[in-house]
Amino acid sequence: MSDLGGAVFDWLAPAAGETILDVGCGDGALTRRIAETGADVTGVDSSPQFIAAARQRGIEAHLADAQDLDFDRRFDAVFSNAALHWMTRPADVVAGVARALKPGGRFVAEFGGHGNVAAIVTAMRAMVRIHGGDTALANPWYFPTPGEYSQLLADAGFTIDEIALVPRPTPLPTGLAGWLQTFRQPFFDQYAPDVRTRVLAEIEHLLRPALCDSGGNWTADYVRLRVRARLTDAT
Repeated sequence: MSDLGGAVFDWLAPAAGETILDVGCGDGALTRRIAETGADVTGVDSSPQFIAAARQRGIEAHLADAQDLDFDRRFDAVFSNAALHWMTRPADVVAGVARALKPGGRFVAEFGGHGNVAAIVTAMRAMVRIHGGDTALANPWYFPTPGEYSQLLADAGFTIDEIALVPRPTPLPTGLAGWLQTFRQPFFDQYAPDVRTRVLAEIEHLLRPALCDSGGNWTADYVRLRVRARLTDAT
């Protein structure tokens, strides 16, 4: 995901001497790029493994739930790439970002938006109808429209400079099965091993006409929400 963060990094335009918080910093690859501009950057993530990896890159990184940020007027900017769609209490995230920013500070983020992996989610939901199981495990994410997210930001005191849905078909080097097993293993774990194998094969069969080319190369139907906003209400 850090390799695909170039556009939102450009929107951030970090400058030497700025204090920047990277929310959902992952292994710190993109955080390191921010630091190399001369900015004073801090990362937070909920994964101990990612925090350990980020610290190995020399990043000041803290284990934290971004839905409960406790920074107070500390940062010139808050940045996030490919992380906020995993946080299902978005109002709490935005409120924490607002608290963390200095007055006039900016918030720049990119994450899954409305329609992201819609075909993949629909195929998983179809499997639940056929084989039973928990539909919620097919879609544990938060994928808002620009209108929804704009309202959350406005309620927290932000003025929006830019916000847009950006279709971004994304090649899957490990194929659809690799993607599913990386990101939705809990969905498959609800089935017995023999059913699990059949469900995976049926999902691939359903999606092959839409997401796989004649050479056998799979592409995920990613849609990202990209936003740049400024804190205008510091109360």
